[in-house]
Amino acid sequence: MARIPARYRRRMRNVVLIVEPEPPRRGLLGLYEGRPLTQRSVQDQFAMPDRITIYQGPHERMAANPEELRQLVEETVWHEVAHYFGMDERQVLRMERARRRRMGLGSWR
Repeated sequence: MARIPARYRRRMRNVVLIVEPEPPRRGLLGLYEGRPLTQRSVQDQFAMPDRITIYQGPHERMAANPEELRQLVEETVWHEVAHYFGMDERQVLRMERARRRRMGLGSWR
């Protein structure tokens, strides 16, 4: 989470980050569960925290070394945080491609 720029972290409220050993279904690296910011209102009643779950096993199996593991986890956290901010899957993937180009990174997928 520390790698997420402060301007985004400051806007994140009522959300928890959880690490689980394995996903409920194959091919899943992370999961956002909750109500995106774009769908919230100041009139909303109290709600349980949104959840961002990162699945440890798939990350460890995909990464060839600790640096790749760190990069893959960072990428997955960014992906799920984008869902928290209201992006759908298509928008998230477009944003990830642009971010990877700016950072000069290859592709995991």
